[in-house]
Amino acid sequence: TLYHAAFGFTSSWRIFIKERRGRGLRAQMVMLAIAVLLFFPALDAGTLFGTEVRGNFAPLGVSVVFGAFLFGIGMQLGGGCASGTLFTAGGGNARMMITLIFFIVGSVIGSAHFSWWMALPAFEPVSLVSVFGAGGGIVVSLALFIAIAAFTVMMEKRRHGQLEETPRFNLRDSRWLTGPWPLLMGAVALALLNFATLALAGRPWGITSAFALWGAKVYELIGGDVSQWGYWQAPGNAAALQASVWSDITTVMNVGIILGAMAAATLAGRFAPSLRIPLGSVMAAVIGGLMLGYGARLAFGCNIGAYFSGIASGSLHGWLWLIAGFAGNVFGVRLRPLFFGDPKRKGQPIELS
Repeated sequence: TLYHAAFGFTSSWRIFIKERRGRGLRAQMVMLAIAVLLFFPALDAGTLFGTEVRGNFAPLGVSVVFGAFLFGIGMQLGGGCASGTLFTAGGGNARMMITLIFFIVGSVIGSAHFSWWMALPAFEPVSLVSVFGAGGGIVVSLALFIAIAAFTVMMEKRRHGQLEETPRFNLRDSRWLTGPWPLLMGAVALALLNFATLALAGRPWGITSAFALWGAKVYELIGGDVSQWGYWQAPGNAAALQASVWSDITTVMNVGIILGAMAAATLAGRFAPSLRIPLGSVMAAVIGGLMLGYGARLAFGCNIGAYFSGIASGSLHGWLWLIAGFAGNVFGVRLRPLFFGDPKRKGQPIELS
């Protein structure tokens, strides 16, 4: 789904920041709208198909603001978010493997510093479902999604005079297997897949906790000890550290994303890894990956666990993440020419990919 729909948070935000084209952002609002319609009643009830369910909730504090801002910069330098890094790496992008490796390193460093950040000022988690009920929370959320979508329409028409034409898709052609899929199809599919995760795992989709776990396991293999770090003394994290990595649901899902993207790229005839990576691009991948990993630990998640699943859960920290993360992307877009040059000067179009 991620690969064929090219559902990238990073490129969508960059295109809106640079070109004021909002098609990708509007697709994200559709995804979130479908998600809250599905999530809020289930979270209000506390069970889904007989399974106890909980949302992704986190405090509203300095760590979320700084972590999301740092993550936003990392998105633009690293070339992807958490989901984007996985599916592009799986799709054969060798540069994104560098981003992924340093994403993991940054996650371990973030877990080492986690206790210090948690000591900084923060408000308790706030749930829209608890405050307004499922129905009221849905109304408030939908109003915010509509406002954001309307803002993108206004900005796009102000810059370009009209909205970007949506590519046509024939339901009967062969692109079901080879792609590309329409963005809206990706938005609907991702919302449904996150809801399926809630039903099967009892909690929403997340990605980056597995990166911290993978890095910690490797660190311990080479003689390190993370068990005394505050992050790894939390009951759930401590249990994951002691268990097999394959018993971690997030790990299994992440590996599934990589393998799924690899299969999709192969079916589309686009799996062709290349090691010819410019030095500036390598440096951006290293720095961006470290920022992504470190920022995600401080912000209680990434574009998936905090932004998508946080807002889908009705958690205000998801909205705080969106504001700080988008601000980080604005700053990151300004830094990109230092590593990649200016695509306009090279005559390269800015594409949603």
